Amino acid sequence: QVQLAESGGGLVQPGGSLRLSCKASGSIFSINVMGWYRQTPRNPRELVATITNDEKTTYADSVKGRFSISRDNAKNTMYLQMNSLKPEDTAVYYCNAEHWAGDKYEYDYWGEGTQVTVSS
Repeated sequence: QVQLAESGGGLVQPGGSLRLSCKASGSIFSINVMGWYRQTPRNPRELVATITNDEKTTYADSVKGRFSISRDNAKNTMYLQMNSLKPEDTAVYYCNAEHWAGDKYEYDYWGEGTQVTVSS
């Protein structure tokens, strides 16, 4: 089992910045990929960014150039630096941790989410 705890959400004005953190605990040796997803009441959960154990990253087109995903293995923590925030970035942001066996997805874990609100 892996436990994920997000923090860092809040209210920010358009153009502002926030940094989300996701601390992992438990059987983290089983995790190959970690990522951030977000969801609003009107939309399904969508991928924001992912990072692999060898630090390969992917981003949704909507956040490229504004968001940056990183990880600190010594602290078992993943981050999402969000800059130039827009009202449409408002969502609940979820931390995700996946286990893959080669090219086969096997299972994942989710955090409880942290609210990000971008509004003036």
